[in-house]
Amino acid sequence: MAPVLTPDPPRLAPREGRDGSRSGGSLFRRAVVLMLMTLVLPGSAQVVAGRKQTGRIALRIWFGLILTLVVLFGLGMLFSSFVFWFLSNTVVLGVVRIVLMALAVGWAYLFIDAWRLGDPLALQQKQRLAMVGINGVLCFSVAGTLLFASHVVGVQKDFMSAMFADGAAVGAHDGRYNVLLLGGDSGAGRVGLRPDSLSVASIDADTGETVLFGLPRNLLNFPFPEGSIMDEQFPDGYDCGSQCELNSLATWAEDHESLFAGYDNPGIEATKQGVEGITGLEINYYAMVNMRGFQRLVNAVGGVTLNVRDRIPIGGKDDITGYIEPGKRTLNGFETLWFARSRVAADDYSRMARQKCVMNAMLHQLSPRTVVLKFGEIAEASRALITTDLPQGEVDRFMGLALDARNQPMRTVSFVPPMISTSNPDMDKIHAAVKRAIDRSEGNGTEKKRRAAQGSTDGSSNEGAATTGGSIGSMRDGYAANQAADLSTVC
Repeated sequence: MAPVLTPDPPRLAPREGRDGSRSGGSLFRRAVVLMLMTLVLPGSAQVVAGRKQTGRIALRIWFGLILTLVVLFGLGMLFSSFVFWFLSNTVVLGVVRIVLMALAVGWAYLFIDAWRLGDPLALQQKQRLAMVGINGVLCFSVAGTLLFASHVVGVQKDFMSAMFADGAAVGAHDGRYNVLLLGGDSGAGRVGLRPDSLSVASIDADTGETVLFGLPRNLLNFPFPEGSIMDEQFPDGYDCGSQCELNSLATWAEDHESLFAGYDNPGIEATKQGVEGITGLEINYYAMVNMRGFQRLVNAVGGVTLNVRDRIPIGGKDDITGYIEPGKRTLNGFETLWFARSRVAADDYSRMARQKCVMNAMLHQLSPRTVVLKFGEIAEASRALITTDLPQGEVDRFMGLALDARNQPMRTVSFVPPMISTSNPDMDKIHAAVKRAIDRSEGNGTEKKRRAAQGSTDGSSNEGAATTGGSIGSMRDGYAANQAADLSTVC
């Protein structure tokens, strides 16, 4: 009987890729391509791999976001004010933060889904490990970047809410915004406000060009605006009995708080009224700068480059701990603070001149790029730096004006000796000086060309000029930075 031949059972082909064949390499390449498609065009991997509904939803969202970004970019290119509004509106920032977080989660999900669609179990062990690594890197880099951006937006939103007031905007006065700048120290041993530094930044509402008026803290015998609270108390000028200097207005008001019902900060209001009486300008807003917060801000932006003309002592008269050496140097926050505050080797008016040089340097050296890259540190430092009544709705306007001001010279006028006697100031002379400085700032084309020619030097013509306490000039002859058509040329 012939043997019955039974056919061999069919051989099952090994699962694709397990034997390291070309098909395994193709599958690995396919898995990598799905990942890269998700990186470049989220949702496209799902469309080509069979999960069309998920992919189409993701693609619609992606193209919607691209279109939104294009529209926003176009508006920003056409209207710079739109950019500042966008960056300062807390509602918009809140929406952007939520969108970024949702986008991070959604994109991470698409990466994980693309990894699954790549059939990792069909790959060799090394290929599977490589795919896990690629998926992890893409997930964490993309989602991490979006979550970090969400954090930055959250910092901006919190900063705007904490820093700026909810009050109504105050319109420009005769085409200008006048901002009272106060510098003080909330450190131990400081009683009351008593600011060390008082200035008014008068800003052109159209161009941002700024005139900085400096007021000595020891100014005496000055009037107040007619009908104001302080005018009712001192109709013949400020005479409080003893130590009736300009910077004592804050502590006087705090001691008579009942007179300032309805005001959040009686000391600031009294100081505003004093400054308005002295300058004849109506103050729109104030900003109180805490010196210790200023130190943190300078550190946050990487320092300030200043021309140190003399050796500047660090510390008080009886406890000098070091010196800031002469030269053009980038100073850290601690050194910049002492450059602005030290008066051991000079007088108050030399110190005022140095303070204006610091303001000028900060204005022109703090670039938008630095603000973006170090925004978190700057915002954190600013919380300890500034107290202001500038409303949130006006922040975008002043951001634009500050950007415009960076490209223009800053004029400065200070009411100090020898121009003004601080014990018996000539108010008519001060008011005339204010008007003259503003008129020159708003001058016609011929005047601006003349000023540009005068200010074209980088300050090298002042090298070798006589200095006192780090400032060009002397108390007898006046300090150049206190009376300048362009601060950059005398600092």
